[in-house]
Amino acid sequence: MTDEARGSAPALDPAAQQKVERYIEAEEGAVNRLSGWIGAAITALAVAMTLFHLYAAYDIVPTQSLRPIHVGFVMVLAFLIFPAARRFRDRIRWWDVALAALGIATVWYLVTGGDALTDRASLPNRTDVLMGALLGVLVLEATRRTTGWIMPVVAVAFVAYAMLGPQLPAPWTHRGYDLDRLVGHLYLTLEGIFGPAVDVSSSLIILFTIFGAVLQHSGAGKFFLDFSFRAMGGKANSAGRSVVMSSFLLGGPSGSGVATTVTIGSVAWPMLRRAGYGPAAAGGLLAAGGLGAIISPPVLGAAAFLIAEFLKISYLDVIRMAVIPTCLYYFCLLAMVELDAGKYGIADAGAADDGASSLWALTRRYGYHFSSLASIVVLMLAGFSPVLSVFWATVLAVAVSFFRRDTALVPRKLVEALAAGSVGVLGTAATCAAAGIIVGVVTLTGLGLKFSAIAIAYAGGSLVLTAVYTALIVWIVGLAVPVTASYIICAVIAAPALIKLGVPDFAAHMFIFYYAVLSEVSPPTALSPFAASAITGADPYATTLQSWKYTMPAFLVPFVFVLDPHGIGLLLALPKGGSWWDVGWVTLSTGVGVFALACATQGWLFGKAGALVRAVLAAAGVLLLFPTILDAVSTAIAAEHLMALKLGGAALVAAIAALQRVKRRAAPQG
Repeated sequence: MTDEARGSAPALDPAAQQKVERYIEAEEGAVNRLSGWIGAAITALAVAMTLFHLYAAYDIVPTQSLRPIHVGFVMVLAFLIFPAARRFRDRIRWWDVALAALGIATVWYLVTGGDALTDRASLPNRTDVLMGALLGVLVLEATRRTTGWIMPVVAVAFVAYAMLGPQLPAPWTHRGYDLDRLVGHLYLTLEGIFGPAVDVSSSLIILFTIFGAVLQHSGAGKFFLDFSFRAMGGKANSAGRSVVMSSFLLGGPSGSGVATTVTIGSVAWPMLRRAGYGPAAAGGLLAAGGLGAIISPPVLGAAAFLIAEFLKISYLDVIRMAVIPTCLYYFCLLAMVELDAGKYGIADAGAADDGASSLWALTRRYGYHFSSLASIVVLMLAGFSPVLSVFWATVLAVAVSFFRRDTALVPRKLVEALAAGSVGVLGTAATCAAAGIIVGVVTLTGLGLKFSAIAIAYAGGSLVLTAVYTALIVWIVGLAVPVTASYIICAVIAAPALIKLGVPDFAAHMFIFYYAVLSEVSPPTALSPFAASAITGADPYATTLQSWKYTMPAFLVPFVFVLDPHGIGLLLALPKGGSWWDVGWVTLSTGVGVFALACATQGWLFGKAGALVRAVLAAAGVLLLFPTILDAVSTAIAAEHLMALKLGGAALVAAIAALQRVKRRAAPQG
């Protein structure tokens, strides 16, 4: 993490810093500690990768060349930067160089092979098979080094499924594919390693990573933190509100849950402690705020770019679909923070003083950092492609950095930013390449349709149960692999089940995306809470439970996408036969439902809520969020009754609020 990312953060003690670095490495991989001419050479290679992709964004590079070259860069840098094991991180070994050279050879063979090579996809020759198999092994090793063992093991299991089809028990059996056919499909076509995931990684994900690196090195991260703390200073419960606001501002351009958690936590933890938060509660709030980075426009997480690719829609459409759910997520966090204030007597801790006399003074000095963020959406609305939009936003971010001497991206800082842009994408890009193996197997064997039929059969054709099963599958997969990989796997094997039962494809993919994100705060891979606990000194699992407390009401919202007839209104899509009034109503009712569940979770509204009151609030939240669950119990509940059920839920919330208010006023003061 750079000094710019830390902003005005106080230094962590060495033990805490080591823990934080371990959790960051768990997400991004352990890196070699290189210096001297070797470090300079790798920096130059990373800058070259960045400049190539910026050139490809401005002047179109053919897909058949861009994707393999992207994977080639990723493998070379991954083998040189990420050691085979932590004990080898002191220097580059000969085998790292050998693997990097083999990666170049496999990509060079593909790029120079031309159309003759792709024409042999169904009948590859011996050299094709050798180079393709070698590339597959290299991709899995690069993925292991950057993200761990789980993803490569899953990919190998899918390859085994493709090759052992006839030996599998029903209903999983299929015709089976030999090594030549499988390698030809995964290596020589655009449906395997170089499929949609690598397409998105080579065009969008890396450009947004470069954009985020430029913002951080120009001091934008520090400004977003200071702006949030200054805006919320002097107000009731300013510490908690500052964390929520800064999570959105800093997380939007970063798209990383752990990085956002650590960056904000190192600044906000002393303030949260002064306000009265315990270590576990503070860590849970920090992790919940960091989690919002993955679902917040304009960047979201890497999986959001894949949604656009899988659905063949524009990235602007994905941003549009994320607006209301993001607002509801942060509304939930704010509600929990406000309830904390009443329940635990949280005080105003004030904002950290960075020398700015006021919010206006700070904005006047550094407000130009907002311009590049806004430009992405403005350019896309003006008709620019997402690739060109982020390209020009990056150029603008570099240009406006020179408005002040302390933020100017002078040559040294610019080189650091350009190198960080490519290094920061290596883990995600390697995961996308490995996920291409999985996606290729699914398309070749038809596993997606087979799996959806099995899931629907187990659910008895019930949409409610299918949605619950899908959420559990995505969550379980997400416990083992990163968010991007979890989304890719489940998008090809689980989404068809929801779509077959009538859920719009975009709603099904957003549902899967949100539950893949939930894995960030779920043990045993709860990296964001664990990183937060390293900062606050709390028990990691107590912190994880607190993060669940803050996020669970909001993570019931995706069920509205698929269970409520008007639920797609939350994705700013008009329901069939509906109007914008339906969009407004479903948004309002969902917001009130989230608030009711937040109160039930906290056991507090205007005062302490007993078991009965909490049960009523929980029931009201269920009625407001997804009353169609009751339809699974009683088919007598028709669609026209859903409005009455939601109004009943709202009435329950209003009644409880009124009773709590009266009880609070009647209570003796003192």
